[in-house]
Parts: sequence; structure tokens; C-alpha cells
Amino acid sequence: MPSWRFAQEIVDVGSGRMKIRFAVTPPAEAMHESQFDDYLAACETLGFDTIWLSDIPLGPLGDPLVSLAYAAARTTKLKLGMNVVPLGRNPLWLAKQLAQVDRLSGGRLLISLVPGLGQPTERAALGHATGDRGKAIDEAIGLLRSWWQGDGVTAEVGAYHYDNVRLSATPLQDPLEIWLGGLGPQALDRVARLADGWLTAAATPAEAAAGRITIEKRAAELGRVIDADHFGISMPYAWSEPPAAALAALRQRRSDGDISQILPIGEQSLESLLRAHIDGGITKFVLRSSLSDDWRADLTRLADLVLPLQT
Repeated sequence: MPSWRFAQEIVDVGSGRMKIRFAVTPPAEAMHESQFDDYLAACETLGFDTIWLSDIPLGPLGDPLVSLAYAAARTTKLKLGMNVVPLGRNPLWLAKQLAQVDRLSGGRLLISLVPGLGQPTERAALGHATGDRGKAIDEAIGLLRSWWQGDGVTAEVGAYHYDNVRLSATPLQDPLEIWLGGLGPQALDRVARLADGWLTAAATPAEAAAGRITIEKRAAELGRVIDADHFGISMPYAWSEPPAAALAALRQRRSDGDISQILPIGEQSLESLLRAHIDGGITKFVLRSSLSDDWRADLTRLADLVLPLQT
């Protein structure tokens, strides 16, 4: 059960300036067509803020944008979040699709642009076998925002030629925000220059807090302000020790191999890590289970622990 003292402390901290929100990433079995409706209903009934899907082009699941379009029709309050890999997509079609999902959902779409996993086979499949993926994302952001603002776009992007092309239907949200991730110096600078928010991953509380400070400082130098509520992290969690393969995959994301402050195991560990991140100014959490034998029981247990902390 949650620590109610901890919950009240977080509410007191957040009542004046921060909105703490929790999103969940469904396990693979919950994404199956026989389970997805039930999963969406459970998330909305329990009171989670967002369902969050990741775009993994060579992964086993389908296109998350299609899944979110379906979710838009099956829910009324649940926000719809997605890590989008813009590489390999026609920027015009991507702009239209995202705008359409935002309109169909009543303005519930949340997006974070990511460069993909960077594996040679994936890069080749996306038509970006070489080159600066960060620069490509910079270009995509400019195009998306121009179209969403109703501007005519004239540009050449690879094989695509746009001659004063406009969108007839822009997003319902104005603006439709673009968040970015990453933890390295270039990634943090890109967030400060271009993004509306930051969604990092595989970061300790100290690293996440330092990243937030770096972004805010650099944004101020550029005459920009990123809302204090717009700093988040994607976090795995487990109620008991995960399989060795899952632990090894997480360790590969860390140069030091240390995941002691990356993967909380058990309720007390998850509470403690959430407290540390919130103390560091992180308020948006995308939580994904490292053990998913029974997603219904897992989701209910998670809701009991973390949803009292939403403000």
C-alpha cells in the first residue's frame, strides 16, 4: 500500500506549481487485439493520466500511431502519448496523421520525437543508414510546426519536394507540443533550443535533476522558457527480481552498468525513487512493468501505489 505521508508531502509540494502525472506503457500481451480494449478501460477507470506507446520500427508490435487512433475512439479522458521516430516517415503524412489523431481524440495527444534505436538494420530500413539523426529531427520539428501553424511549406527533404504545401486540418491543441529525450550534452541543448518538454530515460535522480537544470539554464540563454511541469522520465519497475535477460538489457543502457537507481524493485523502492525524482523537479512519469504475467493485477497494484500522488 502507498505511504500516505509520502503522498501528502508530494501533494503539498505540487499544489502550487507542479502537476504530477503518471502514464503507463502496456506490456506486449495487453497490446493484443483480444486484450487492448480491456487494458484501455482499466487505465481510464483506475485514473492513470496517459497511456504511452513507443515507436519501435523493427519491433514485434504494430504502428503505435494506429493503436492510438483506436484508443482515441475507445476512451474519453485518457491522454494518448507516443514516442515517435520521424525518420523514415514522409514528414507531410506524419504531420497530417498526428494532427488527425489529436482532433479525433479531442486534443489528448502527447508526442515525444526520438531518433530510434540506432541499430544498423533499423537505420537502413528507415532510409537513414548514415547521417546525423539529431539534425534530421531538428528538420522534422521545423516542418511539423510550420504545417501545424497553417503555414505553406516549400522545402526539399530527401525524395520529398514540397511547393507551398499546407495542411487543411491542423491539430486541435494550439500548439501541439513536441517533447524530446536524451541525456547527453547535444540532446539537452536540442531540448533547450527546440522542445516544449523533456522526457528522458535510464537516468538516476541526480542525472535527471542536473539535466533539468542544464536545459532551463540554456533555454534562458536563448530567451526561451520550458514550463516547470514539462520535465519527465520513462521508468521501468518490478515487484520482484526480473529475469536476468531483462536486467542485462537495462545495464546495456548505462555506461557504468549500474541500474540500482534506474530499476526500482518492490513498492518501497519505487516510492523512494519517485520521491528522489520529484525532489529533483521531475513531475511526469511513464511507468513500464518489467514483469507482466498478469497485467490486470499489476496495473491495479501500481494504481494503488502511485495514483494518490497525482496532483
